[in-house]
Formats: sequence, C-alpha cells, structure tokens
Amino acid sequence: MKAILALEDGTIFEGKSFGAEGEIAAEVVFNTSMSGYQEIITDPSYKGQFVCMTYPLIGNYGVNPEDVESKKPQVEGFIIKELASLRSNWRASKDLGLYLKENGVLAIEGIDTRSLTLHIREKGSLKAVLSTKDFNKKSLVKKANNFKGLIGQDLVKVVSITKKKDYNKKGKYKVAVIDCGIKYNILRELAQRDCKLTLFPAKTKAAEIMKMKPDGIFLSNGPGDPEGAPYVAETVKQLLGKIPVFGICLGQQILGLALGGKTYKLKFGHHGANHPVKDLKTNKIAITVQNHNFCVDIDSLDKNDIEITHMNLNDNTLEGIKHKKFPAFSVQFHPEASPGPNDAKYIFDDFIKLMRKYRAKKK
Repeated sequence: MKAILALEDGTIFEGKSFGAEGEIAAEVVFNTSMSGYQEIITDPSYKGQFVCMTYPLIGNYGVNPEDVESKKPQVEGFIIKELASLRSNWRASKDLGLYLKENGVLAIEGIDTRSLTLHIREKGSLKAVLSTKDFNKKSLVKKANNFKGLIGQDLVKVVSITKKKDYNKKGKYKVAVIDCGIKYNILRELAQRDCKLTLFPAKTKAAEIMKMKPDGIFLSNGPGDPEGAPYVAETVKQLLGKIPVFGICLGQQILGLALGGKTYKLKFGHHGANHPVKDLKTNKIAITVQNHNFCVDIDSLDKNDIEITHMNLNDNTLEGIKHKKFPAFSVQFHPEASPGPNDAKYIFDDFIKLMRKYRAKKK
C-alpha cells in the first residue's frame, strides 16, 4: 500500500506502508542508532514524534516481548529506508511490520532516509503528516502546518501512570519514582541496586510522595516540552533539600526548572546511541544514548548553587548538573541504555551513595 510523508515546508516523500493504515500528524526526528529499534519504538519519550532511522536496513531481528521499554509502542509513526524481508533471531516472536500493524502504528519504507535526515539537520525538526489514505500533497502539507507541534504541549499526562503502583516490593532503599513516561530498563537498573520502587503519577503532590518516607526521589524520562508540565517542577521544588533527588533526561529538565532555570528547544534534538559526553570531574568520555528535543539553558542556572557536571562534546550543550547544597543531581543522557556498554552505569551508583549518605544522617 502506498504511503506519503508530507512536511510542513512542502517537502514530500512517497513510499510503501508496512504498518497500520490511516493518517496522523507529529513532529519528525531522526535516530542514528544501528540497532535497538524495538526499544526506540516503545520509548515513551517519543510520544508525539515520527522517528526516522538513519541505518538503512531495519527489522532483521524481528521483535520480542522482552525488549520493550513500555507496555506498547509510543512513536506516532516509523520511517525507514528498507524493511528486512526475513527476520532471523532465536528470540524473535514476530516480525516488525506485523507488530506495528497490531498496535496501530503507521510506518513507511522505501523513502530516501538520508535525504530526510539531512533536510532535518538543515531545517530543524519539522511538523509532518504520514498518511495511507490521503495522497493529495497540498492537502497533506496544509494538515502538517495545522498540527500544533510540541512546544507548550503536555505529553507527560498522556504517558504517565494514573494510579500509584509498586514495581518491586523488596529492597534496602525506598525510591519514589515520579513517572513522566519511564523506560523499563531504568527500573531494572535501580532494582538491581537493591531499590524498592514505587511509581507515582506525574501529577502527584509532594506531600503524598513523602508519606511513604522514601530514601530518594527519581525523576523519570518522558516526552515533549518540560514547560508543558509545570506541575512536576512544582512538586520537585517542594522536595528539594528534604531528600535525595536524581533525574534522567526529562528528569534533568524538570530539575533545572525547579531550580529556577529555563529550557529551550534544540534545532533537531539528540536521538541516537553514539553521543559523546564528558564528565567534568573525571575528564572521562562516555558514549551515551540520548533522546530529547529540549535542553536546560546553561546560562539560566545560578552557578553559585549549581555545578555543571557533564557536557555534550558534539554541541557543548548541558548534560549533567548537581546542586552544591541540596542532595540533588541529574543527567540528560540515558545511562541505562548501555551503548558503551557500561560507560555511564556509574550514575546509578552515585544515586545509591547519595541515599546511603542521607540515611546515615537520619540515624
């Protein structure tokens, strides 16, 4: 079946559908990872976005129930050069196309993904429409322009849980997780470090969280504009100084806002498994996975209170902060995603050390 991807600036890409039928608008970004397409498709941080894979052949190892990062696919649409005609992996339970069809995700193959990627790098992330039913190019471009985009939109409420729940019931350290769209592997990494995890909806008030008397607060990753969910930053602001706080990705942006900083939209975002990040304390370089379109503005932070801990070596954007007085820190990258494969795992250990220190002070 024919499919068309129309960008807001009038650029058109024609290809073949290999997912669900229909039509949807979103923002289109590219991801430079060579593998991990199932983790990317199910990452809640991609809500509201079409993902274009720069690696040309996708689907060769199929999909399975174990490698998901949430309960269902989260991308609005999936864009690739070529779908593998055969899947070959002993863990695979079905092929990628069938998986996307079953979950209602539109997908297009056979387009020049290199051209699309270069276009996004030059123009920035663009609004777009992906359709298998409307092939009128002018109509599709108009629909793309009518899409409201991501700035100012609250996508956190779309992916967050609605009721408090336990991830695991055993562990030395009680961690309250503010769920803005958390990836499963973050929970696994914390659980492996003897953490008892309780997930709270993103709109939970600070007083409610503190009732469980946690040893630490974790601020999860999530989609879209952090300023679109001001209630999360307000909650964190009330928790600061009382208890250790650790954030990843959107969690860093939320912490930055809670500390009085500002965020801004990157031109085309950071999406991929090959981003070099420098730890300014050790001068070591970690190869990291990233997935974000927004970033904390370094110049908006009060350097008297906040220490810059990590920097992106590709574009010198902020990748990590630490409060000088409060037990609070965060990183913009994903230490759980293992591209290094273990370059950044020490970040989780730092959180455990912080909670251990906090518990010792309480005694």
